Amino acid sequence: MIGVPKGGCTIELKSPASLAGTQAGRLPSDVGKSRVMTVTDSAITSVPNYIRPLQDTRWNDLVEKHPHATIFHTAKWLEALRRTYDYEPIAATTSSAGSELRNGLVLCSVNSWLTGCRLVSLPFSDHCDPLVDDEAELQALLSTLGEQLREEKLRYLEIRSERALIPTVSLFHSTYQHCLHRIDLTPSLEILFRNCHKSSTQRKIRRAERERLVYEEGRSKTHLDIFFRLLLLTRRRHQLPPQPKSWFKNLIECFGESVKIRVALKDRQPVASILTMQYKDTLVYKYGCSDEQFNDLGGMHLLLWKSIEEAKQQGLCVMDLGRTTSENTGLITFKDRWGSTRSTLKYVRFAVSADSSGHFVPAGADWRERAAKRIFSRLPDRVLCLVGNVIYKHIG
Repeated sequence: MIGVPKGGCTIELKSPASLAGTQAGRLPSDVGKSRVMTVTDSAITSVPNYIRPLQDTRWNDLVEKHPHATIFHTAKWLEALRRTYDYEPIAATTSSAGSELRNGLVLCSVNSWLTGCRLVSLPFSDHCDPLVDDEAELQALLSTLGEQLREEKLRYLEIRSERALIPTVSLFHSTYQHCLHRIDLTPSLEILFRNCHKSSTQRKIRRAERERLVYEEGRSKTHLDIFFRLLLLTRRRHQLPPQPKSWFKNLIECFGESVKIRVALKDRQPVASILTMQYKDTLVYKYGCSDEQFNDLGGMHLLLWKSIEEAKQQGLCVMDLGRTTSENTGLITFKDRWGSTRSTLKYVRFAVSADSSGHFVPAGADWRERAAKRIFSRLPDRVLCLVGNVIYKHIG
């Protein structure tokens, strides 16, 4: 059984007990009955199968070669999700057992007594496109997952895609848009600097240099402790708990040298920090935090510029500045001013009914979220961190 929670509801995604390596199993449609389904011997089946990407070595091969694969598809990212939140990743594919894996839609079952049971591709990931080559493959996978929604009475299936999805399956759906910023690193460093906004970005980088901010990088316990202290300050400003510290620890352990914590210091006082990850020719800026009283010194600008300089030295082609909610106009402007290109991420939720409980809610429109923020703002640091350790598994 895949994705069985410790208490609460259960998503009955059953598969053969021997599902490992290149073994694939068709998930049964009859609820509550555990049985093994066979697949055809052809390389592509008309009925999708399910595999375990952390155990099936073919998944790594698909991610390595597929043009739409990102760091969020990798086994390292999936393993960090599993270790931290106990999510068991699965992938739907039309490729048969033992054959080359030619497509796949990876997802996790989020099993929560607090927020309901659903399938998400992929929790805490900016984007995670289905790795398919044509519309027919995508619709076959969505059709099978739609059956799963009906049989297991799940709230919804959410797909976080960079490419526009055209839903043709007989499911209700809602969408929510985010902004994605990327910097093309192929021009020279001089041109990249000129492309930055002169009166804000360029000036802040020079201010950081005049203030003689010290730049450090690493992934030691000391660096993680500094990062997390600044993260707690930042999340508190937003009236939110920080992500579990174990999440960042697991990212470091799973990705190794591909992860860096970068810190800016003023007179040995940490003022800003970011966490970046490298995958193929892309450097991903995933998390950033700062001490608000030092923001005028340009610490965050220094860290991003140092990241760009290093990426250029390593011959990388793209810097991914990450996702921003459409309502966060301030952060969108900040990223625009780095000479980046803005695109749209469209998240889609599929549900079996028009019930609004599974639909996207605009940021700040949910009274429960507003009430929770008021409570979070009053909690002491230790309690706020404990809350984060508990609730993030439920909101993935």
